[in-house]
Amino acid sequence: MTSLDRRSMITALAASGAAALARPAFAQPGPQEKGLPQQPPRFSFEDVLKRAKELAAAPYDSMPPKLPDALGKLDFDSYRDIRFKAEKSPLNAGPFRLQLFHPGFIYTRPVVVNTIRDGIATPVPYSANLFDYGRNKFDHNLPVNLGFAGFRLHYPLNSARGNDELVSFLGATYFRFLGRGQSYGLSARGLSVNTGGDDEEFPLFREFWIDVSDASAERATIYALLDSASVTGAYRFDLYPGAESVMEVSAAIIPRRPDVKFGLAPLTSMFFTGEDSPRPLDDYRPELHDSDGLLMHTGFGEWIWRPLRAPRIGGMSTFEDKSIKGFGLVQRDRNFEHYQDIELNYEVRPTYFVEPHGDWGEGRIELLELATKDETADNIVAYWTLQNRPEANKPFYYSYRIRALLEAPDLSPNGRLRNVWKTAPKALGSPEQVGVGSRRFILDFDGGDLSYFLTDPGQVEISASASRGKILRTFIAPNPHIQGFRAMVDVQTDPGSSAEIRAFLRAGPRALTETALIPWIVE
Repeated sequence: MTSLDRRSMITALAASGAAALARPAFAQPGPQEKGLPQQPPRFSFEDVLKRAKELAAAPYDSMPPKLPDALGKLDFDSYRDIRFKAEKSPLNAGPFRLQLFHPGFIYTRPVVVNTIRDGIATPVPYSANLFDYGRNKFDHNLPVNLGFAGFRLHYPLNSARGNDELVSFLGATYFRFLGRGQSYGLSARGLSVNTGGDDEEFPLFREFWIDVSDASAERATIYALLDSASVTGAYRFDLYPGAESVMEVSAAIIPRRPDVKFGLAPLTSMFFTGEDSPRPLDDYRPELHDSDGLLMHTGFGEWIWRPLRAPRIGGMSTFEDKSIKGFGLVQRDRNFEHYQDIELNYEVRPTYFVEPHGDWGEGRIELLELATKDETADNIVAYWTLQNRPEANKPFYYSYRIRALLEAPDLSPNGRLRNVWKTAPKALGSPEQVGVGSRRFILDFDGGDLSYFLTDPGQVEISASASRGKILRTFIAPNPHIQGFRAMVDVQTDPGSSAEIRAFLRAGPRALTETALIPWIVE
């Protein structure tokens, strides 16, 4: 069970404790031919939606079934020692293999897992014989109706003869999936509710249906039933594995009450240290993060890059937009030398980029950044929230795509912000005294057409502004080491305040790079 790291389990522990868009089209069974025996209806998204509506009409059941004490007392290492027996997979046709997760440790709420064959859904029965319990010894036999904590699918992702973990659903509505050559890092979630507030909820997936009926299929379809105190929902996930794996998500959520803030397509990640933050004492690794920036493709076509940080005090940043084209948490730094971790493989952790289907209307991206003491906690959350909140007791439909990437030239196709540092706004070694509340931001841009302009760098200018305070001066110089440019922006504002520096490179009216948004807390 090597795919389960301590951080993902700790994250799931916390989880366990825009007008309506066009409704997505789902295949429906065709009419029966006259004179032939009637076949039972094929399982579809509508069956899950019907269950979600029934849940929404009933009181929310907040009490999970009680696990045997021996399972609830398992620690991380003991739980990890429980392994599913691969040869017991309930799915053995085609390229996909199903494995189940055992309840225990922090995964205290069992879920129902069904397989679909020929359109018929059948629950997978729990049996202790499905698992190797390793060094764990239990005094009493485990209940026969124990259920499962979640599941994962294996697939020949990295080689034709391989059997690699492709996707896992474990804890609340968390799921992770991989493309070729990638290693688990950040997570996606089905839905967030009131994130960042005192009344935050973590919805859960109560039941799953897994359909890989076509033995030659290169797609797995997963249906899921969502439930929480404020919302129920029906989900369909179509996963297409490959060098760039793609998850198509179609959902209908039914608010149980009005005026709830929902986060659509939420992504959760970890950022502890980066190039512009101090390295922890007694740690040889220069950087520790699953993602190093939030990338946004606005409804106006602008690409915006917001570097991540681990603040001393957590906070929320908001980015208003209309008809958002995409957003994602990106691992841009792919240089092993910047991580030096041969076990955790930070340099090949995936980027997840969300692309809405249809028009998501007016709203905003919210970015929550929390303080963290180490790399074991997911402290970054990003999602889209609607300006006009969905009505109570009425299904709200939306759909989107998530891409799991290493490199993608189509994301921010112009020049990109490669590095950012802060220093005193003076020449190196100069005895010049600088004012309180002033700082120099050093920005390295590369890619796009920037190398073309190295032969005539005088055409390139920097456009810079600050949300508070003033820009003192700007400089720009060619940086042949990255085939791009280094820009310097000196800023001054009041001590104890915060500001956001906005900068991009241009040649005349033409933007040559994405727009960098650099947060700054003046101490």
